[in-house]
Amino acid sequence: MSNETAKVKLIMDLRARGIRSTSVLEAIETTPREKFVAEPFIDQAYADQSLPISCGQTISQPYIVAFMTEQLNLNDRSLVLEVGTGSGYQAAVLSKMCRRVFTLERYRTLSMKARHLFEELSLRNITTIIGDGFKGWPQQAPFDHIIVTAAPRDIPQPLIDQLAVGGVMVIPLNQGLGNQALYRVTKTPQSIETKKLIDVRFVPMLEGLAREQQNTSN
Repeated sequence: MSNETAKVKLIMDLRARGIRSTSVLEAIETTPREKFVAEPFIDQAYADQSLPISCGQTISQPYIVAFMTEQLNLNDRSLVLEVGTGSGYQAAVLSKMCRRVFTLERYRTLSMKARHLFEELSLRNITTIIGDGFKGWPQQAPFDHIIVTAAPRDIPQPLIDQLAVGGVMVIPLNQGLGNQALYRVTKTPQSIETKKLIDVRFVPMLEGLAREQQNTSN
């Protein structure tokens, strides 16, 4: 099956699984996932499954990317923080639907590779940084939306602080005993409201920078 045929099937499968946003489906359809997967897995680029990338990380399955993106309820004025650039695929999808994406990654190798891909694909509304996801990106806050692509046990307070009032965060949380769930967090003037969405499986969210990187310069 060619990538184009597999892409058409993927979009049909996403619709069948409940993804209703036409803008999300269009963003998935127009983002070349084969550019973001590792060379040995290019023939599986449009399979609805996660795939390994470098640094022991993964590229999320398209359904999870579509579901998380849909839950953010983006618009063309949205400023989005992504914690965990990874392959860059999620940021590329987000970039089609918002004003600007600020994406943070603790692995220099992943951040630099993603940045080159964004440049190659002329995705000029994505800004990258190497840093600690638990600290967020205070210099660019507040954010209308925050999406986290690794699972901490609790929502990091700096991310709550950097979310604008009325803003939405989508984040997987470790529940213990190997279980994880995805939550939609809405910030009100008084507090935050959380809603459990679906069970998921993400890599753990780790504090600090990866060993290969010792500073936060770009």
